[in-house]
Amino acid sequence: MTMAASRPTGHPGYSETLPRRPESVAVARRLVRNALTVWGMEELADDGAVVVSELVTNAVQHARSEVIRLVVSRPGPATVRIGVVDRSKAPPRCRASGDEDAGGRGLVLVAGLASAWGTDPLPWGKRVWGELRGREGR
Repeated sequence: MTMAASRPTGHPGYSETLPRRPESVAVARRLVRNALTVWGMEELADDGAVVVSELVTNAVQHARSEVIRLVVSRPGPATVRIGVVDRSKAPPRCRASGDEDAGGRGLVLVAGLASAWGTDPLPWGKRVWGELRGREGR
């Protein structure tokens, strides 16, 4: 599998188009960790890895296209936004999972780790995102 190189986006950020496959979760984690390292925000790397893993996994399971788009941006000096764009217009749902369930906890984890999270409807699908806050004064 060949991957396109990460590219800076408009404001400080990185984005990459990934195949809608389970292997893309590891690529997404690396991109988030790399962006956080470049920005000197390594303290967010573990939480960022969990958030992006859950968002990409959700898109892999439920999207309707061959690819998904990952965008890692820095809307503020201490804020990182991790977003995953796919072509499904169906909004994600938090659902209750029992102890025996193998999955279904992804958005609960995102909500617990992120300072904010949400879904932006797009004409062709949606963007699901989570924000993490680091230390001020960067």
